[in-house]
Amino acid sequence: MLVTDDTTLVKRSRYAVAAVFCVHGSVTGSFATRVPWIQEHAGVSAGQLGLALAFPALGAALMMPLAARVSHRFGTRTALRGLLALWTLALILPSLAPGLLTLCAALLIYGGTAGMADVAMNALGVEVEHRLNKSIMSGLHGLWSVGALLGSAVGTVAAHAGLSAQIHHAVAAVVLTVVGAVVCQFVLNIHPEDDEEPPARFALPPKSALLIGAVGFCAVFAEGASLDWSAVYLRDILDSSAGVAAGATTGFALTMAIARITGDAVVDRFGAVRTVRWSGVIAALGGLLVVLAPNAIVAMAGFGLIGVGIAVVVPLAFAAAGHAEGNSSHAIAGVATITYASGLVAPSIIGGIAQASNLTISFIVVTALAAGLAVFAPVLRTRSRTRVAD
Repeated sequence: MLVTDDTTLVKRSRYAVAAVFCVHGSVTGSFATRVPWIQEHAGVSAGQLGLALAFPALGAALMMPLAARVSHRFGTRTALRGLLALWTLALILPSLAPGLLTLCAALLIYGGTAGMADVAMNALGVEVEHRLNKSIMSGLHGLWSVGALLGSAVGTVAAHAGLSAQIHHAVAAVVLTVVGAVVCQFVLNIHPEDDEEPPARFALPPKSALLIGAVGFCAVFAEGASLDWSAVYLRDILDSSAGVAAGATTGFALTMAIARITGDAVVDRFGAVRTVRWSGVIAALGGLLVVLAPNAIVAMAGFGLIGVGIAVVVPLAFAAAGHAEGNSSHAIAGVATITYASGLVAPSIIGGIAQASNLTISFIVVTALAAGLAVFAPVLRTRSRTRVAD
């Protein structure tokens, strides 16, 4: 296939895709801060809310395979513009739900549109990375985290001001939809060749995606376990105060965001395989610190190392999927589905192990999975691919 050689166009697309990642993250941050309001408005219990919050992952898993077909049919620019708009507008739905069933339905749509937009923007990010011939995926995911922080900051202000989530999310959805539509004008517009077969509407992930997804699974499992259980670990195992325990979660999220934003330089210097191999070592050392920690400070340092270690793994997994043989969007959808599933089941598995034994044993499992990153890093070795763009 032919590749356009317009460096300015590709660089412009890089910044546009980065803005798309930030918009996508802003929707997540906007939603997360208003979950208590949504729970109260829908009149659901904590257990019912937990059930409803499983539906975004289910919707994403069901709908992500369709993103490849949409991109094939309309081209990457139009597809991304449309899918991102569906995602930003879907932010309105959960706050309108008057009960459990409608909330589950709203979150199913919310997750489905999130997943399709996620696949489209990651596929385009991989293509831009290839044309620039340097790593950008870690930074793009770092900007997603920045967007999530911005969205949550605005949501916190709205909540403190007593603004209903319905008004807050309606305004946020309109603003983010407009911003998304504008920045999507500047992304690469890639079309398949005339004789290229469209991807199947629904198909099992290719074998390459399964192997890459397994690496992503390990990283997202460690992420979900650390985010949801780090504060509980410090409180229950190390008898820390609520404030100190909460600091572990904040520190973990912060170190991971910083590592993602700065991770591209490391990947360019050492390559994806060596970076993930050492990332696994760092994350495993962090897990050991958590398991063996005699006090809260050591445990917090361990969670910080886990954050640094796993930060670039998922972006590199998407990059490897995008460079695999066959349709890149299909492969990315497969990897995304596996990683989404990991994020969904990790907190429950950690809780189940803790119930059967204790949280220390749970984080021994996390440490083992982190070590697995070092062992299976070679599956993230990328291959060259080209596409047609205008």
